[in-house]
Amino acid sequence: MPQTLAAGAVRKMKTELAEQVQYKLPLGDTKLPMNDLLGKTLSLSYAGQINCIACDRKTNKSFSQGFCYPCFKRLAQCDSCIVSPEKCHYDAGTCREPAWGEENCLIDHIVYLSNTSGVKVGITRHSQVPTRWMDQGATQAQPIFRVSTRLQSGLVETAFKSHVADKTSWQAMLKGDAEPVDLEQRRQQLTADCAAELAQLRERYGLQAITELEGAEETRISYPVLEHPSKVKSFNLDKAPLVEGTLQGIKGQYLIFDTGVINMRKYAGYHLEVAQID
Repeated sequence: MPQTLAAGAVRKMKTELAEQVQYKLPLGDTKLPMNDLLGKTLSLSYAGQINCIACDRKTNKSFSQGFCYPCFKRLAQCDSCIVSPEKCHYDAGTCREPAWGEENCLIDHIVYLSNTSGVKVGITRHSQVPTRWMDQGATQAQPIFRVSTRLQSGLVETAFKSHVADKTSWQAMLKGDAEPVDLEQRRQQLTADCAAELAQLRERYGLQAITELEGAEETRISYPVLEHPSKVKSFNLDKAPLVEGTLQGIKGQYLIFDTGVINMRKYAGYHLEVAQID
């Protein structure tokens, strides 16, 4: 007889940096400790209800990982410049919510290198270090620039894109840890390769706005994985509302079962019941 562990609207997993990343899955008012369930046979049941993570209204379809359509169209955090910060709407005078932009975009951001499925460049608000790296499944990460706005972080990232990836292959990330790399050496090389573009940005925004972080401390991250999958099969709750299997690992925002993997962040706002079968 399955034993219900928790039920409610799901949010992305909470992480804590430790010897191995510690995960808790928010379900309603419960935060379910997931590391304790490694090796256990579980079921995840989708009840057919989705509530918007912004306004809580019921919605038949989730947009941008948890929003109803009106919020998706209205909120600045759902705008295209969140994905492409170099196209900042606040800078263009077209921000949907200028006050939100001032609070979240006109603040210090970090440009970093991480090792996920390989070396990549990324950006995050300074307050999201190291959470962003754990959410991406990075095994190594190192800040390389501190900048004054999200727009500037996007422009620095764009300068680096022709020399290093800016995306993670999530399938490769889940199949195993990437080979360790010397991130400081890569930082020095990239900074040299992009010297002209960085000089132009400093001339435009000022020397203090684009600060190079020479020799910043590297963070190493280990994940609770008993066994990596040799093939990656992704569950889709909209097509098959029941997931069952033995939990073999957790990495990034993915639960890894012997039957497939599921990205919990994708299903924010979905009402789920998690039960232990054995």
